[in-house]
Amino acid sequence: MKINQFAHLKVDHQQKINELQKINFLDADACTLPLNDLYLHFLRCALIEAQSSSTFDQKLHALLATPDQDLKDYLDHQQLTLEVFYTVAMQLLGFEVNDDFEIDHLFEKMDDLHLFHHDQLTNAADLIDAWYDLLCTHGKGGRTYLDLLAAKGYFKPFWNLPVEQKPLIFNGKTQPVFDTSKLIREVVYVESSLDTDHDGKRDLLKAEIIRPAETNDGLKVPALYTASPYNQGTNDHAADKLMHNVDVPLEHKQPNNNTYQDIEFHESATELPPEREVRGETQHAEETFGHAKAVTLNDYFLARGFAAVYAAGIGTKGSNGERTCGSPEETASTTAIIEWLAGNRRAFTNKTDNIEIKAWWCNGSIAMTGKSYLGTLATAAATTGVEGLKTIISEAAISSWYDYYRDGGLVIAPGGFPGEDADILAEECFSRQKDAGDYLKCKDQFNRDLEKITAGQDRLTGDYNTFWDARNYLKNVENIKCDVVMVHGLNDWNVKPRNVYNLYRELEKLPVTKKLFLHQGQHIYINNFQSIDFTDMMNIWLSNKLYGVENHADELLPDVCVQDNSTESTWHAFDGWHTENPQTHHYQFEKEKLVKHSVDTTTESFNDQLPSADFDRYKKDWNHWRADLLSDQPNILNKNRLIFKTDKLDNDLYLQGCPHVKLNVSSSTNKGMLSFMLVDFGNEKRLGEVPTTLDLKALDAGYQWRTDDLKEFKHSKKTPWKMITKGHINLQNRETPWKTDDLQPNTFYELEIDLQPMFYHLLKEHQLGLVVYSTDMEMTVRGNEDITYSLQLQNCKLDVDYEVLD
Repeated sequence: MKINQFAHLKVDHQQKINELQKINFLDADACTLPLNDLYLHFLRCALIEAQSSSTFDQKLHALLATPDQDLKDYLDHQQLTLEVFYTVAMQLLGFEVNDDFEIDHLFEKMDDLHLFHHDQLTNAADLIDAWYDLLCTHGKGGRTYLDLLAAKGYFKPFWNLPVEQKPLIFNGKTQPVFDTSKLIREVVYVESSLDTDHDGKRDLLKAEIIRPAETNDGLKVPALYTASPYNQGTNDHAADKLMHNVDVPLEHKQPNNNTYQDIEFHESATELPPEREVRGETQHAEETFGHAKAVTLNDYFLARGFAAVYAAGIGTKGSNGERTCGSPEETASTTAIIEWLAGNRRAFTNKTDNIEIKAWWCNGSIAMTGKSYLGTLATAAATTGVEGLKTIISEAAISSWYDYYRDGGLVIAPGGFPGEDADILAEECFSRQKDAGDYLKCKDQFNRDLEKITAGQDRLTGDYNTFWDARNYLKNVENIKCDVVMVHGLNDWNVKPRNVYNLYRELEKLPVTKKLFLHQGQHIYINNFQSIDFTDMMNIWLSNKLYGVENHADELLPDVCVQDNSTESTWHAFDGWHTENPQTHHYQFEKEKLVKHSVDTTTESFNDQLPSADFDRYKKDWNHWRADLLSDQPNILNKNRLIFKTDKLDNDLYLQGCPHVKLNVSSSTNKGMLSFMLVDFGNEKRLGEVPTTLDLKALDAGYQWRTDDLKEFKHSKKTPWKMITKGHINLQNRETPWKTDDLQPNTFYELEIDLQPMFYHLLKEHQLGLVVYSTDMEMTVRGNEDITYSLQLQNCKLDVDYEVLD
């Protein structure tokens, strides 16, 4: 266990006094108390569940001060020392004596755990400093000590603070001084500049708002806006019926000479219906709602002076329009909500009366939050430069929909969802059809437009075309004005790492602040992890971006924070998607080997076809397929792939960036595809890609408010290999994904490909391996065709960026 804490703001002694006074831990009299009395004063404030002197003494007796004394007995006879302060502090932070730490090795253990501590405690000033920093310190339960106190009701007396004293800031972060039992829930309908269902009226977009009651008393708050197409429900059954068959042959494509200009998307002007005529204004909504499908990060901030806004967008239940899966219309639908929050667009209390309602409670500063499609729409909105959007926190977000559903001229499924495509997702999220009466009005038009999506996505060729170019947000990155936080899993094969890598590289060219967090998981949130104070970092960030708190957020948070894959609870800070001194290393191919120098002139081949029974077995059990594909033991897949490995390593390596493969390859027919896996071979315990739940409902977002599970990545049992990254390419797209090249049977062609980006700690005595194969049971089409692929080893190379570690 390690606590990686980045959001602990270091302040001077006087500021500590001022802030402790602000949250009622200090007053003028307390500052003059003797050391033990001041310490007892702090404890009385903190142990709020003890409502009598006898109960307070009981709490002190329960805390160990020395190996042979409890805290009450100790303080009755001896003066507080640094050792006793931190022995008790560890217990207050949730660490157990002997199980988590030993008193005789207290400070060694604190250092091992990365817990901050002072080096002296001799007077009241030292104690004030130490207590302040203890309140800011993360404990075993994944929250700071002050957050633990908040969950017990410490800030309940602050609910009645005058609005001019809210929000309350401590250590650069907003505190939970808002009564979540009094949150106001209301619905408005924002008028967009769209008519995606072609009914002659501008699409109205339902927005659900949760805001503090204090906004009714004049407090203006920022908004955390989550654009979630799933928010109003999904059509799982209807989408499943449309799922595409992937057990089909790869198509031969007619060669062409397409340039990017031939397929570039240009938005055409459309004539819009007129705006609705306003028939009155009000500050009172007419509709409310119950429990929203909330984002837990938003829940945390609802107790801290932020509003949460949820909108599912065009084509969802309660809104007008149609789902169009990543199109410019969906981006415009997303930004319409921001424009209303910033005071630049109209909304109405219902769909018929045209009574306008403004976001009068909002201070005009908006952040977007959310994972997957939610984070994708945040990225899309940012690329418009829309006014009012100050920052986005995009997690596992798509930056180009081609990189989600396609790769190198191939139809490539998101990991775990073979057969899904843009049309399937449009149907999945078209929740308007859940309201049968509303669906009746738009059903025929939606079905016609869904057919256009199916045609535009072009599953036959897998090429990058105008449809995908319209859904490439990277084209518009230069418009981004807001600061950006990106979070992505290095083992996320749903939204593959290329999406965040390409966005990050483009953002490096812009004068905006960007922060990147790379974890070892799949498609997940990380705000409930024990080892890193992500929620606190986002508090620092949002307090700065939306409330203007001068807390040095840009400097305090690491530019790039990467979870180490080799050791539990370990995160590293870097300046970019690289370590300090990486270098490019060149490998050549020999039979079953990756070497620095080779003169091997042989040709190695493999065939892609399997016996029908084995093919059926593997397509149903991807784990079995992957294990056999990478195994050294004899099995049916040995003839369906080539494996090349380095010798065992003399040092640890830190791999990074995009591995680059160059091949001379032929296919026995006029079509073909290759897949690649870069693999860590070595028998080792490795972090699981799915986090372990340490404690159910252990994380409180406030007092008697929402809870979340505490999680962490833990080592699993030993495995002989770990896939680091992968990549795919159609042999007819050797130059670009929009140009189809000729492919003559049994003719060698030069081909180059960048695999998905990585950040990977490869251990000494392990081997780095590259596996070359064709059909990827999880992602590609699965035609089970009799195609033989051959490599001229002399002209095959692998370039990998890494730093050699001592």
